[in-house]
Amino acid sequence: MTYDTQTVPERLVAFLPNLRRFAISLCRSRELADDLVQMACERAILAADSFVPGSRFDAWMFRILRNLWIDHLRRQKTAGPQGDLEDARDVSIPSGEAASLARMDLLEVTAALQKLPAEQREVLVLVCVEEFSYRDAAEVLAIPIGTVMSRLARARKNLMELTGISFGERRSPDSKGGVL
Repeated sequence: MTYDTQTVPERLVAFLPNLRRFAISLCRSRELADDLVQMACERAILAADSFVPGSRFDAWMFRILRNLWIDHLRRQKTAGPQGDLEDARDVSIPSGEAASLARMDLLEVTAALQKLPAEQREVLVLVCVEEFSYRDAAEVLAIPIGTVMSRLARARKNLMELTGISFGERRSPDSKGGVL
């Protein structure tokens, strides 16, 4: 069976990890992310006839999930408190010093990622984690490609500042391409 002949439910099974990762990046809560993924799967199965064969299944699913997230945010204005990713420390990594350092780095980057504005975080996750092209990310987010590029540039700059990453060399303001 080729990928194009698979049904929507069959494709969903293989795509669940990506969908869950995107959901966690949006909502910062594993429990809420699981709920969003479940709702997205239900919605996709019910609307399977609207999926156009030959089009990008991942973009279609991310759009469904993002719309559910936006709906949730609208409803949240009257809802109670939400869980935090910090409460769920069940990341599975090997033990030892390297694992501890990796976990600390992961927590630092996760914390920095969550401090980014939602519009920058969405673009960063789609392009850098999910490996979407700028065009595909623009389609999922329903924004122009130039907006994707500018949001991504701001997200990368802000993430570098939040994590203390620097290139070590600064360009000279007096000469093009010069290094101090």
